[in-house]
Amino acid sequence: MWEFLLYFFGYTILAYSMLLIATYVMLLVFAYRYSTGYKRWSDDYIRNMVQSAPYVPSISIVAPAYNEEKTIVDNVRSLLNMDYPKFEVCIVNDGSKDKTLELLINTFELVEVPFDYVQKVHSAPFKRLLRSTNPDYAKLVVVDKVNGGTKADAVNAGLNVISTPYFINTDVDCILSKDAMYQCIFPVIMDETIIAVSGTMSMSNGSTLHDGKLVDIRPSSRPVPLFQDLEYKRSFLVGKMGWSKINAMNNVSGGYGLFSTEVVINAGGYSSSSFAEDMDMITRMIAYCCDFNRKYRVVQIPHTCCWTEGPSTLHMLYRQRTRWGRGLIQTMWEHRRLLFNPKYKRLGLITMSYTFLFEFLAPIIEFFGTIMIVYLTFTGGVNWSTFFVTYFAIYVFSFMLSAFVVFYDYLLGCSYTSVRSYLKLLLAAALEPIVYHPIIVVCSLVGYFKYITRQKAVWCSMERTGVKHATVPAGGSQPAQQSAPQPNANQSN
Repeated sequence: MWEFLLYFFGYTILAYSMLLIATYVMLLVFAYRYSTGYKRWSDDYIRNMVQSAPYVPSISIVAPAYNEEKTIVDNVRSLLNMDYPKFEVCIVNDGSKDKTLELLINTFELVEVPFDYVQKVHSAPFKRLLRSTNPDYAKLVVVDKVNGGTKADAVNAGLNVISTPYFINTDVDCILSKDAMYQCIFPVIMDETIIAVSGTMSMSNGSTLHDGKLVDIRPSSRPVPLFQDLEYKRSFLVGKMGWSKINAMNNVSGGYGLFSTEVVINAGGYSSSSFAEDMDMITRMIAYCCDFNRKYRVVQIPHTCCWTEGPSTLHMLYRQRTRWGRGLIQTMWEHRRLLFNPKYKRLGLITMSYTFLFEFLAPIIEFFGTIMIVYLTFTGGVNWSTFFVTYFAIYVFSFMLSAFVVFYDYLLGCSYTSVRSYLKLLLAAALEPIVYHPIIVVCSLVGYFKYITRQKAVWCSMERTGVKHATVPAGGSQPAQQSAPQPNANQSN
């Protein structure tokens, strides 16, 4: 009986691995076809199309801020200088205890204005609305509210104030490209059924920031953010781009995304209790559209709209990934009715199924597989020749997948200009399956365990040390505007 179970487990894992590899190959093909088709539109063409459109939707940038007195002024100025015909910047002061609000009031000449606050989605209590008396800052709106403890709560407060049909949700450590709004609204103008647009994100660790702009974009020399850089590229250029081709995306990153305000509000807004509020929000938006027979699309664009600073130490990475592990199991449980449910179309039949089988179950299967290998090693049940051949084949496939992403990013010109930068990513691709991947598996399992055992989660901010600040000559590399901050609900441990 034990021997039968071992054989069954082995052949099941073999079939599981072959199916996963086939899925990756499929996503590679879909991503290539989608992104090459999108790239036929140049940046100038996109800008001209948006500007000449008879109806150009206005956009709000909702940017929560909590205790950001050191950077808040520069961040807001950068956002106000974004390039787009009709937009507003909505800063949500989430109960800051430092001089964040005072600096905003004094710098941008803010005064309280009468406002009939209607709570369309739940958030902590609203205090007041402030606008500038200076015409130069007419696009700025500041919401002052009681601290809600999470970014989701602060974004909801912004949604209760804005009146634009679309909004951008961004993070404190993000740096936006100047034309990000043009890039993200272009698909909406082309297809009115689009309810959310995800812009490609890259890591800013290792880059140089000057006067609110990235002037020297390069990968980090530290191993943790370098591995994440490769991970981001694989996620956006293969995973999300491939799912976008068949309209099966279930996640728009909380770091940067454009959303339909109406659909988000009708779906209930962001969940303050979720540890994966970005995945949870998109899932509920699509479920809402399916429940009311509304056509929808969620798309990924290959243009790099945002740079974000990721964890630079193992401790910070552990906090982030255990939170993501909590969020994944929480989302799968709370939306279990969608799984394999034909009513929810591609989301239920394809994306949720894939997420359950290959993202949620993968760490669990790897854990039990490791235990099995250790057991068989001590009992002499391992055919080492077969083991090393199989491991080498999987390793080569993993490296080739990452190498393809690196090469494709180089051809698209999404991130870096120097060949040396891409060689760093190839080195990370060679080491990732051995060094980085086991750490991610452990963090995911810890996140699962903490959620199942209902351990209390403590929200805390992530220390940001990766971006260098330097004085550089004017006319440096292509700049990108810096974003406004988010509140303290960024990481959990």
